[in-house]
Amino acid sequence: MKKRWIFGAAAFLTLALAGCGETEEAKTPVKNTETEKASAEVKEETTQTISYLGTDYTIPGQVDSIVTASLESMEDAAVLGIKPAGVLEIAGAIPAYLSDDLAGASLIGDKRSPNAEAILTLDPDVIVGTSKWGEDVMAEMNKIQTTLPYSHISTNWKDNLLALSQIAGKEDLAEKIISDYEAKAEEGKAQAKEQLADDNVLIIRVRGGLMYIYPSSVYLNPVLYEDLGAKVPEIIAKAEAQAEITMETLASVNPDAIFLQFEESENAEAPTALEDLQKDPIFSSLSAAKNERVFVNTIDPLAQGGTAWSKVKFLDAAIESLLP
Repeated sequence: MKKRWIFGAAAFLTLALAGCGETEEAKTPVKNTETEKASAEVKEETTQTISYLGTDYTIPGQVDSIVTASLESMEDAAVLGIKPAGVLEIAGAIPAYLSDDLAGASLIGDKRSPNAEAILTLDPDVIVGTSKWGEDVMAEMNKIQTTLPYSHISTNWKDNLLALSQIAGKEDLAEKIISDYEAKAEEGKAQAKEQLADDNVLIIRVRGGLMYIYPSSVYLNPVLYEDLGAKVPEIIAKAEAQAEITMETLASVNPDAIFLQFEESENAEAPTALEDLQKDPIFSSLSAAKNERVFVNTIDPLAQGGTAWSKVKFLDAAIESLLP
């Protein structure tokens, strides 16, 4: 009786072990090349390509976290209603003129030296930098994530806006902003053709207590000379880059209208420069001053000029000031 029990138990154990072997074998995954291929295709579908100014950039198919590491991209983010994860700071805060639109974003340093560690902690899907950066900064950013060298050239404003809108899935809004702007500019140009035909209009930026002008295709100038069709003064036509203009030279030009841009942080060593300029007897004798056509900070003086935000704001200001 005892021997039968031992034999039965042994047989049961043998069958149980065999069953276990079959179970474990069943659990072992079988390689399926078709499944792996499908998974690879799905993975590929999770990326997208942004074609921007002649270069392709590969980014995630769905972008949830954008770091705008340039004032230009911050302005365009504001006009598109994008909420970046990280933004540049000025004097330890989000620039006041963009603070409402970009509220809640983390600070990532200033425009000259973005903080790589701060950006890394945000785990961005895309970094939108600036073409002003040197190769060293761009290389450092690309080690963190794909980085677009957002153009600071005013004439590239549409390419900038469309690229950022594609990243954020806001292409329709970008197209509307562009078409609305062009329609308003065309309407203003027809009016300006009659009212500004012979006028010399200058945009002057006061920096470090000195007056500067820009070429016709730089800063806010394209709004005046291209979009509204105002005459390009000779001094602007000859400018090859940012150039200082003296009071004597300004007097020789004797502009009919002047847009003055003055930012306190750019004039820390000459805080009264704007007031001193307006009190200067030579400046007071200019046609623009006599006819009360000197317009100070019609848009925020920190505005970069070559962005959709800057152009939309300044076009409105120029039309209101010059074409009442």
